[in-house]
Amino acid sequence: MASTYSVSLSALVEEFKLEVLRGAEGYEDTPITIEEVNRPGLQLAGYWDYFDPKRVQLIGLVENTYLQGSGEEARRLAFERLMSYHIPALIITRSLEPFSECMEMAEKYDRTILRTSESTAAFMSSMISFLKTSLAPRITRHGVLVEIYGEGVLLLGESGVGKSETAIELVKRGHRLIADDAVEIRRTGPRRLVGNAPPLIRHYIELRGIGVVDVRQLFGMGAVKDEQDVDLVINLEHWKGDKVYDRLGVESHYTSVLDVQIPSLTVPVQPGRNLAVIIEVAAMNNRHKKMGYNAALEFTQQINQHFDQAMSQQ
Repeated sequence: MASTYSVSLSALVEEFKLEVLRGAEGYEDTPITIEEVNRPGLQLAGYWDYFDPKRVQLIGLVENTYLQGSGEEARRLAFERLMSYHIPALIITRSLEPFSECMEMAEKYDRTILRTSESTAAFMSSMISFLKTSLAPRITRHGVLVEIYGEGVLLLGESGVGKSETAIELVKRGHRLIADDAVEIRRTGPRRLVGNAPPLIRHYIELRGIGVVDVRQLFGMGAVKDEQDVDLVINLEHWKGDKVYDRLGVESHYTSVLDVQIPSLTVPVQPGRNLAVIIEVAAMNNRHKKMGYNAALEFTQQINQHFDQAMSQQ
């Protein structure tokens, strides 16, 4: 899957502690834009249809064993065809020794050869997961992301409605801050959103009248978290007397973020309302719903049963 984002090959080398057997000129800045990884077994056997040279190539024990059974000339032709494409890198797993023909063609076409001691399946799984996260579609939203009882709650609302003040009270009550003001949200799966803070403002929060404070320094490491799944969106808005707010919560509402539907609530802000407690209850209630318990539906059923019994006694 092609992405509008990229990750450098040097980041891949650093993340997985890869051994550089041969580095192409400027290989550190080679961009990787595709999250899939290719094991070129079929290509080494001569089948080159549907070959995508933008993918990282991975040779494991199966490919190595096949090549050992091939003749020297067959290996040279296979590696020459492979290296003639502008592949980002060829990674050899299980600390296998590269074939001399492989290194010869890598030198000829100036390609990067890397090596890891990990097993092929485990390494491939880890690298695809890393690339999926690094290349995931993303968006930045103005809001606050906090973790409450394991639930990632994204607070949205116009400037000055009290998002940061509510977040700092939640932190004082033992919950954790992920991001304030700007929340980077990535779609790492079909129905999964992960939020974090831009590195420049990570762990900082702005409070009007006080200024910028470092939550990690004031409240300790347990008060912050680098990233969190987004499980619930709460829209904070100033109380509108002519607006009818949901009193039962029977209907489910959702907010679309990166084409993922996230449960959402609208909470009116008014003097005297303890928003931190309300948001805590909302997070716990959302968790209950995911586990199959819906208090609003149960209450409605009890009301219906009560009226049914009353009608039957008449």
